[in-house]
Amino acid sequence: MNFITSDPLDRNHFPVDEWALVETEFDPDIQGRTETLFSVGNGYLGLRGNVEEARDGYAYGTFINGFHETWTIQHAEEAFGFARVGQTIVNVPDAKIIRLYVDDEPFVLTEADILQYSRRLDFVDGVLVRELEWRTPSGKRVAVRSRRIVSFTDRHLAVTDYEVEMLDADASILISSQILNRQDAIDEYHLGPSAENGVFDPRKAELFHDRVLQPRLKRANGSRYLLGYRTTNSSMTIACGVEHKLITDNDWDQTSSIDDDLAKHVYRVKAKPGVPIRLIKNITYHTSRTVPARELADRCSRTLDRARETPLEEQYQKQRDWLADFWSRSDVEVEGQPSIQQAVRWNLFQLAQATARTDGGGIAAKGVSGSGYGGHYFWDTEIYVLPFLSYTAPVVARNALRFRQAMLEPARTRAAELNQCGALFPWRTINGQESSAYYAASTAQYHIDADIAHALMQYVAATGDDDFLIRGAIDILVETARMWADLGFWRSNGDDNFHIHGVTGPDEYTTVVNDNLYTNVMARANLRSAARAVERLKADEPVAYERLVSRLDLGPDETAEWSHAADKMHIPFDRRTGIHPQDAAFLEKELWDLENTPASKRPLLLHYHPLVIYRFQVLKQADVVLALHLQGDDFTAEQKRSDFEYYEALTTGDSTLSAVVQSIIAAEVGYHDLALKYFLSSLFVDLADLHHNTSDGIHVASTGGVWSALVYGFAGMRDHDGNITFEPRLPENWTRMSFRVTLRGTRVRADVTQQVITLTVESGQSATVSVRGESVYVEAGNPVTVGLGHHGLRLTGTPTTSDIEGTRRADGSVVTASMPTISVNDF
Repeated sequence: MNFITSDPLDRNHFPVDEWALVETEFDPDIQGRTETLFSVGNGYLGLRGNVEEARDGYAYGTFINGFHETWTIQHAEEAFGFARVGQTIVNVPDAKIIRLYVDDEPFVLTEADILQYSRRLDFVDGVLVRELEWRTPSGKRVAVRSRRIVSFTDRHLAVTDYEVEMLDADASILISSQILNRQDAIDEYHLGPSAENGVFDPRKAELFHDRVLQPRLKRANGSRYLLGYRTTNSSMTIACGVEHKLITDNDWDQTSSIDDDLAKHVYRVKAKPGVPIRLIKNITYHTSRTVPARELADRCSRTLDRARETPLEEQYQKQRDWLADFWSRSDVEVEGQPSIQQAVRWNLFQLAQATARTDGGGIAAKGVSGSGYGGHYFWDTEIYVLPFLSYTAPVVARNALRFRQAMLEPARTRAAELNQCGALFPWRTINGQESSAYYAASTAQYHIDADIAHALMQYVAATGDDDFLIRGAIDILVETARMWADLGFWRSNGDDNFHIHGVTGPDEYTTVVNDNLYTNVMARANLRSAARAVERLKADEPVAYERLVSRLDLGPDETAEWSHAADKMHIPFDRRTGIHPQDAAFLEKELWDLENTPASKRPLLLHYHPLVIYRFQVLKQADVVLALHLQGDDFTAEQKRSDFEYYEALTTGDSTLSAVVQSIIAAEVGYHDLALKYFLSSLFVDLADLHHNTSDGIHVASTGGVWSALVYGFAGMRDHDGNITFEPRLPENWTRMSFRVTLRGTRVRADVTQQVITLTVESGQSATVSVRGESVYVEAGNPVTVGLGHHGLRLTGTPTTSDIEGTRRADGSVVTASMPTISVNDF
């Protein structure tokens, strides 16, 4: 993996600002990337960072969480149980558009003579602000200022505040505000290319070749416009509405027009120098799976009515107030590292934009910032995003888990289709049905059941929300445990172990294997959690228990069966090498020579046939290492270090999910410099476009992983069995880091330095945690400081494939290699 050893951003172009992402010039060569970086959203509605006047954006985009079209998956060769229904997020009608003409000259940013330019995504105000000065072809100077928000407090509302001012001359100005549906022609509507340089890329959205949105209504009333549609196949409905208000002391008039795919309100202004023209454009979207478009249009009208009655400055203040509360719960401060601090807050802000108003919906891999991965929900939501939510925004975490709970019935259907009891959640979905055609790297990832169960129990332990389990979420535990009990088997040759065969772990470069370590470890935790939860319910809530038995036809011996399977779960371990094989046959494969694989052949999945990759010991992401993190109590310190060193040399980092976990475990086992390297690679993965696909949207799981790398990695927090422990290990050149976690309603701030950790109750009553094995009780008004002493073992270097190959014995065992010293430059 190529590590970052210095600040990867051009600081003339993107100057450091700890509370904003700022751009000082418009560069069309990175337009796709910046359209993503400057997106605004609230978890339900997302507006890409296209400029209002854009005519040649990389990927025009307005996205609604969960609003999708379906299509029939065409398999070259059919087989029973293959996924049948594809789902892809829809690029909905774009209401951002404002065309500007000065003396009939169009303002086109890519062609204009720009004298000054700045764009700022403010993390405190939640506003995207762009300011520029344009010199027209005739030499007149024009100031253009726009502000854009997607409201955190009103789920369905976005606002554009657009201001134009002539600076030195009179001019005739035309402002054309539009809603444009770009789906009336095949060559105009796409969600982004599904291939790059002719090579298929599964990370990109599928193309549509037929009209997706069928017109259902159009209404115009003064400066208010409403358009309504229904998707062709999924039958989802959407209505989009806008309303305008022009504020100016210049003379002006207006005209309007509307048709199926274009609503346009045009202002003609006789502009005087120094007399601004301000257009306020309120925008709303409502969607549904069942409600007709006309009713959604009525909802849009009510949203616009509220917006019209609310002064714009009050809308901005609501945005600031919401974010003030968000940062009070979620901020992570890194003292003396301004570049890192800016990037940390950008990542955390993206988590807010991807999750805040999902309100019972899912959290997509790209949030609402782009079309990448087709707008699908994956297992990484539970593993990488839910920890952040459970400890900083438990209401949002609960909603995300309720979304999985609502998918339980189709998960039961899917399990039955695959000849399994219980429930099997889809690896990739929007509507609850499996949407991935390549089963080896999708359906076979049964571990998603355990990932969801893990997130559920983590949430319950963090919040104390046992009522959530009692009211039905426990059904998830029962049905996933049933699936594992049915999928696994007992060998009859005297091997008294429970085995799970024919599955794929998180590492998609190794598929359909036996006894995948990650799967078995997580399944064991799933089985135990289910058995304990049911037995606790039986003892503490007998009425709820009887309802559970009746509802799920729970047998009297099922919990004992789950516990027995968990206790006897086969956990692969090779005594000769002292490591846990990723699966039963992993160590039998040839090593891939990563050191001599050219960068032009990365990521491997775009340059090698799967069968080539599957024959080697090579990882897309850290599979075993993720298990070391999530179920760390199941491994010794020596095992963790040996496993980390072995798999470190084999992991490509082709997945953005990998580096954060490698950072966490590197910090734990003593590779502190390496932990920082991995952290920085995660921190800037989108900001610096390290995986060359930021244009498709934010890697939301990676942004959640950044929080985990800080809190679980450098602060050393662990929450096994609901017990909160800290083992801080700050990078050597960091002086202080502080963060907050909410523990059963009590928000605790942790301030970590090289010498001490100070715990302070900011809201609530008290909490009990452990610091380096010492129990610490902290209560409101009485901060507690604990000395940290030394960091313990500090290792240097990075294992390489040549290290492993060079020390492989004839019997196949491996001697731990010595490693070269490396360092990380200060930012």
